[in-house]
Amino acid sequence: MSANIIDPFNSTKLISMNKYLNEMVNLYDSQKFPKVLLLNGKKGIGKFTLVIHFLNYVYTQNDSNTYSRKDSTININSNFYKQLLNQTNQDIVFIKAEENKNIKIEEIRSLKSTISKSPLSNNPRFIVIDEVEFLNESSVNALLKTLEEPSINNFFILINNKQAELIKTISSRCFITNIFLNKSENSSVIDYLVKKNDIETFIEYNNDLSPGLFIRYNDFFLKFNISKDDKLLVKINKLLNGYKKIKDKTLINLISYLIDQYFSKLVESNRNSLDLLSKTKLSIFENLNDLTLYNLNVNSVLHSIEIKLKNV
Repeated sequence: MSANIIDPFNSTKLISMNKYLNEMVNLYDSQKFPKVLLLNGKKGIGKFTLVIHFLNYVYTQNDSNTYSRKDSTININSNFYKQLLNQTNQDIVFIKAEENKNIKIEEIRSLKSTISKSPLSNNPRFIVIDEVEFLNESSVNALLKTLEEPSINNFFILINNKQAELIKTISSRCFITNIFLNKSENSSVIDYLVKKNDIETFIEYNNDLSPGLFIRYNDFFLKFNISKDDKLLVKINKLLNGYKKIKDKTLINLISYLIDQYFSKLVESNRNSLDLLSKTKLSIFENLNDLTLYNLNVNSVLHSIEIKLKNV
C-alpha cells in the first residue's frame, strides 16, 4: 500500500513545495538553470516529487490543460505524464539506487553512452539521479567527467537524501539547494496523504518524521499487526521478527524512532534521571546497530533491550 502512496510518479498534487518549484521554474524560464543542480534534504520530504512536477512544467508549459501551475497539479491523462510513468520519454533519464545498495558503475557508463548521442528532439534533456549519496568512488569518478563536460542541452538534477556521506567532489561541482519543510508544512503533507488515501494512523508524528517515512512506518504497523495500544516491548518484538524475515533496515529505524519517542516522554517526567535515561537509550541504539552490523540473534538483542527498559 505505502509503495503506491509515496511513489513520486503517483504524486500528482504538490504540497508545501511551491516555493522550491517557483525557484526552479524562474531559473529555467530566465535561462539560468544550472547544468548540475543538487537537491539536499531528508528522505521522504518530497524532493523527487518536486522534480516530477518541474519536469511536467518544462515539457508541457505550452499546454495549460496538462500541468496547472496555479494548483500545482498534474493532469493524469496527459501523454507526457503517461510517458513519465512508463519512463519512455527520450529526453529524460532516471537513475536510482536499489534498496540499501550503491548505484552501479554500469549504470553510469550506460548514462555516458546515452547522453553522448544527440537527442532526437530539440528539447532539453534532464538526467535525474536519485539517492546520489549511494554513488561509490568508482561511480563518482565515472560521473565526474560527464558533469564537467555537459553539453548545451543536458541538465543534471541530483537528489541527496543524506542517508550516507556524499562524496565532496560531487557537491563541489553543483549548484546546491537545501530542501526543508517546517513543522506546519510537514504536517500539511502528512494530513493530505492521510485524508486522500483514507489511512488509519497507528503512530504519532512530528517534524522529525518526513511524510514518506511516516507512510512507510505506519504501513509496517499494519503489515506486522501492531496496535497503537501495544506496549513498547511488544512493538519491538514484532518489528525485530519482521526484520529477521525481510532484512529491511527501515524496520530498525522505526524501532529507533519509537524508542526515541518513549525516552523523550520519560525525560519530561523524570528530569532528575536524565543521565541514566540518556545512557540507556544510547545503549539500546548500540544493540540495534550491532544487530544489523554483525547479524546478531534477534532474540538475544530483544532480551537485552527488555532488561534495559525494565531498569528505567
